[in-house]
Amino acid sequence: MSRFVRSSKYRHVYGTATKGDQCYDDIRVSQITWDSTLCSVNPKFLAIVIDATGGGAFLVLPLGKTGRIDKGYPTVCGHTAPVLDIDWCPHNDTVIASGSEDCSVKVWQIPEEGLVKPLLDAVVTLERHRRRVGIITWHPTAHNILLSAGCDNVIYIWNVATGEAVFELNHDMHPDLIYGVSWNSNGSLICTSSRDKHVRIIDPRKNQVLKSIQRAHEGARPIRAIFLSDGKIITTGFSRLSERQLGLWDPENFTEPLTLQEMDTSSGVLLPFYDPDSSIIYLCGKGDSSIKYFEITDEAPYVHSLSSFCSKDSQRGMGYMAKRGLDVGKCEIARFYRVLDKKCEPVVMTVPRKSDIFQEDLYPDTAGPEPALEPEQWIGGRDADPILMSLKGSYTSVRSHELHVAKPNILSNKPVHNAGSATLSGGKLEAALQEMKARIDSHEDRIVELERQVEELQAH
Repeated sequence: MSRFVRSSKYRHVYGTATKGDQCYDDIRVSQITWDSTLCSVNPKFLAIVIDATGGGAFLVLPLGKTGRIDKGYPTVCGHTAPVLDIDWCPHNDTVIASGSEDCSVKVWQIPEEGLVKPLLDAVVTLERHRRRVGIITWHPTAHNILLSAGCDNVIYIWNVATGEAVFELNHDMHPDLIYGVSWNSNGSLICTSSRDKHVRIIDPRKNQVLKSIQRAHEGARPIRAIFLSDGKIITTGFSRLSERQLGLWDPENFTEPLTLQEMDTSSGVLLPFYDPDSSIIYLCGKGDSSIKYFEITDEAPYVHSLSSFCSKDSQRGMGYMAKRGLDVGKCEIARFYRVLDKKCEPVVMTVPRKSDIFQEDLYPDTAGPEPALEPEQWIGGRDADPILMSLKGSYTSVRSHELHVAKPNILSNKPVHNAGSATLSGGKLEAALQEMKARIDSHEDRIVELERQVEELQAH
């Protein structure tokens, strides 16, 4: 048999947990049993659902506030019952929505510098659900459009600007508990999974089920379903023998999956996260100590296992950073925030490359924060793809700040030859000398200024 290794620039992606001082410690992570992520993150803030006496609350931390979190740190605490789900607005990094057991949806405005006192008053409170609200998700391209799904088996789509429910998908559409809801890439359709083992593709503005998979997975445990950028659907669930499964479906033919892979026999619900830029799907199991990731292609077998990140600590929830919040100078293609029992641990997914140039093949233009539509336009029937942005502007060379020293081999008297090093050309050498001279001049100016300040202090 011929040995064939599939070519992929993501074949060697690896995950690394950040060091202890870069974690968020001493957090009273919520003990709710609802299968939500418990966490949401954007380039400015990290939000985590926590336990609170007499109501529901969640922490909002600036990303840079790592280390031990004081027990008196201010929280967002306006709900009267535990918070079940939270989601940052993709078009405004200071706006976050929350759903709660008190049957309400609240939208909050976080100060730019973070919280300095408890936040009790929401910008708007949305009340139509008759039972607890377990799913919150913003529209990907339309401004101020928010979806909520409750345990009353009803989905509401809200215009947050007016506080009105503009569309209602009632319990006739979902006769059983809704497990998950996902928008497609332009927000024209939603995909839902429920306890009746159906996965439905729905046009929310027409209040119509377009297609449905009747038994996506045979097991009784919760199913999750999300759209891919090409319109296909990824599902996670359980077999009749309680084995975890990953399925890929083509809406043009829902009778059979394109592929259905057995994963393992763990009991935790698999939470899928999808990166449309790299076509990588990340699976994070509740109660697992790992993150598994796969690349999706257009040809059979469609789903290709890449690798997994493993840890000794089991995760209770997971946050997924938007692409525009990554460090592209370090070839970081994804970052997760693992919610553990009492802390949150960032995990970085990296492509192992060394280069002084921006890696354009790893970072195609990605969805930016600017909305493509106003709420009235989407409500009126218009659709638009996300407005893309380049990540090249956020690139800074990593190697230019590193100092490489070639050390001689003390076990040998032979001369050391650094084959990997190269001599600088005349132009580069001149530029390096100019940069060094500029840095020396700036330091001299700083020394003169400090001497002047010391003289003034001594004079007084």
